[in-house]
Amino acid sequence: MNSLILPLMIGAPQIILIVIVVLLLFGGRKIPELMRGLGSGIKEFKDASKDDSEDKTNIPKENK
Repeated sequence: MNSLILPLMIGAPQIILIVIVVLLLFGGRKIPELMRGLGSGIKEFKDASKDDSEDKTNIPKENK
């Protein structure tokens, strides 16, 4: 079980490496656009999951 969780632990060196790779791939000008797109995608996902959970709680029970 620990072998599955271990690769998911990200420390400071890994984050710095990821930031450097992103800067090299996309450049400084594209990053704000990417972050806006990521933020709007997360917002849409939260809204959709909220709507879905509200739909599940408002299911009327059938009379028997």
